[in-house]
Amino acid sequence: MQRSPDFTAPLFFTDPAAALQQVERIYQNSIGFLRQAMHDFVAGGDFQHTHVRACYPFVRLHNPSVLRQGGPSRLSYGFVAGPGKFETTLTRPDLYSDYYLEQFRLLLANHGGELEVGTSTQPIPIHFSFAENDHIEGQMDATRRAQMRDVFDLPDLTVMDDGIANGTHVPAPGEPHPLSLFTAPRVDYSLQRLRHYTGTSPTWFQNFVLFTNYQFYIDEFIKLGHAEMADPDSPYEAFIEPGNVVTRRVGLPPEADDAAGQAPPRLPQMPAYHLIRRDRSGITMVNIGVGPANAKTITDHIAVLRPHAWLMLGHCAGLRTTQQLGDYVLAHAYVREDHVLDEELPLWVPIPALAEIQLALEAAVADVTGVPPHELKRIMRTGTVASTDNRNWELLPDNTPQRRFSQSRAVALDMESATIAANGFRFRVPYGTLLCVSDKPLHGEIKLPGMANHFYRERVDQHLRIGIRAMERLRSGGVDQLHSRKLRSFAEVAFQ
Repeated sequence: MQRSPDFTAPLFFTDPAAALQQVERIYQNSIGFLRQAMHDFVAGGDFQHTHVRACYPFVRLHNPSVLRQGGPSRLSYGFVAGPGKFETTLTRPDLYSDYYLEQFRLLLANHGGELEVGTSTQPIPIHFSFAENDHIEGQMDATRRAQMRDVFDLPDLTVMDDGIANGTHVPAPGEPHPLSLFTAPRVDYSLQRLRHYTGTSPTWFQNFVLFTNYQFYIDEFIKLGHAEMADPDSPYEAFIEPGNVVTRRVGLPPEADDAAGQAPPRLPQMPAYHLIRRDRSGITMVNIGVGPANAKTITDHIAVLRPHAWLMLGHCAGLRTTQQLGDYVLAHAYVREDHVLDEELPLWVPIPALAEIQLALEAAVADVTGVPPHELKRIMRTGTVASTDNRNWELLPDNTPQRRFSQSRAVALDMESATIAANGFRFRVPYGTLLCVSDKPLHGEIKLPGMANHFYRERVDQHLRIGIRAMERLRSGGVDQLHSRKLRSFAEVAFQ
């Protein structure tokens, strides 16, 4: 016997706000049903020969023509590629309400007609129905937890792959074309992973994201975050640390869930910190640690939040004799020897520099350092950055890596930047890299403790402020300018 909530028949909408309200109703009905069933199951209720199922809402567009109302759009998203049926499942309208509303508005503006909203046949895994701080499955014994598999739908990895984003998904005959890069189960999976890896709720993440591979940068970001909260005129209204510890800007009252935050006994694997603006246009910073695997893992999951930009701020090995310790490197191309994305994004795919990001970073360097734009070459070099998965590449015999780096015209080497950029390209998230030369191994200037400590004191604060300034420039310039057509494929999904 299957138990499900009362069926909600599909409805058609010409008003994007009304369509969103129907999505919310269906989702809340499904989630409420699952939570109550799970509560009854944990309490020992009789579920023998019973399967409990509730499904995600969907939104569907029936597009009859290749033509778009108003002609070609200046945006790179918000429209479908041609006639046909286009559909996606949706989740967490509480988190994505503004995003969904904008996508619905653009679809109706570009294609007219109606949006169909209904209940899909895609089950909501029970683990994705829990509220933010629910851990009720821990109250059951091993036998009862094992029985969950018979009673509830569990996460199914076969419906969570990245075929749409990778450009390999081909709809079966009669199957709708996708509207979004990510299905609802894929989004929910990543939201769970983000909570695990970063120690903060996905609700805190902002639309501008900085990545670093050094705790020194995080220490400075924490200092800056608390300084902003002590400033009553700060444009930011809260600073969030791992454990969902909330510091509100001076003069602002605490909000309902602030007291639930608690600093963890140890930091999570990739801790995140958030300078919050109410419109989500603040800045998130994540310490991804060392290596391209971490860089891929975290960007795989942050991508479902559809940020407007992400930037890598880190250290690199300078490969040219003319570089000095503390010089900056603005990446305009990448040699991808990290290998973590070889299956998803073949090496023959170029990763282009994005003009909007490059200009913002260059201008931010000038703003923060005070060096006139025409003299920036004294402290910053633009060029190719090579990324490797071998931290001890210098020890390989016969100098083969050095030869390849020279042939590629690389000016710097690190482990994460190419992964961050390549996953930005793959997931249509504008990306950029600004590195700081911390050693020159080819020229005998290796990183020693005393040198490193002096370098960090001199450069970390300035480098971080450059990254923040670049994000502020991108924000003030208008996010519509960021989502470049260079990141869109032939038959692209409509959602940003």
